[in-house]
Amino acid sequence: MEQLTGQVVEWAVAARPLTEGEESGDACLVNALADSALVVVVDGLGHGPQAAAAARQAVAFLAEADQVPLLVALRHCHERLRSTRGAVLSLGRIDASEGTLTWVGVGNVMGVLLRPAWRETAHLDTLLLRRGVVGRHLPALHAATVPIRSGDVLVMATDGIDRSFTGAVAISGSPQQVADQILARHRTNLDDALVAVVRYRGISP
Repeated sequence: MEQLTGQVVEWAVAARPLTEGEESGDACLVNALADSALVVVVDGLGHGPQAAAAARQAVAFLAEADQVPLLVALRHCHERLRSTRGAVLSLGRIDASEGTLTWVGVGNVMGVLLRPAWRETAHLDTLLLRRGVVGRHLPALHAATVPIRSGDVLVMATDGIDRSFTGAVAISGSPQQVADQILARHRTNLDDALVAVVRYRGISP
């Protein structure tokens, strides 16, 4: 699935369930506006229908909390998921007016911000993940903010994707090409797998 908003980001998702034909416990939300974007990747605990239900509930709630501060939204999501088996998730908000990405993660949904190699700034920023499960145990939370510039690529991936992908992925292709490449080359076949690729385009003149 690929989406070109014509606004602040272009994005794509590639995903596979652990068992073909089974509902995936991984889910993604990208809500892109003219000057901001919310990106969420959720991995329901385990796999199968109950994991999928937890992931769907998290995404549905966070879609309605788009303009709420990230940590507030995450705490409220934690309360909403208490009746489920819980989930791990990472979420980030791109603010084009400030040129920043603010992000936070609970569990093991990896987040990286990849920068074109010709940039003078660091080639890679990695989201610091906090141990816990949303809906069961929420750790002390801290949202980090990093600069983002046109052409930078945010990648979020569940634990069905091997973390080694950061050393080999080329970000010059379309978001769908990048997402498909990561899934094809780095899927572990140990769990549901999902990778979201979001390229920051900046505000159109």
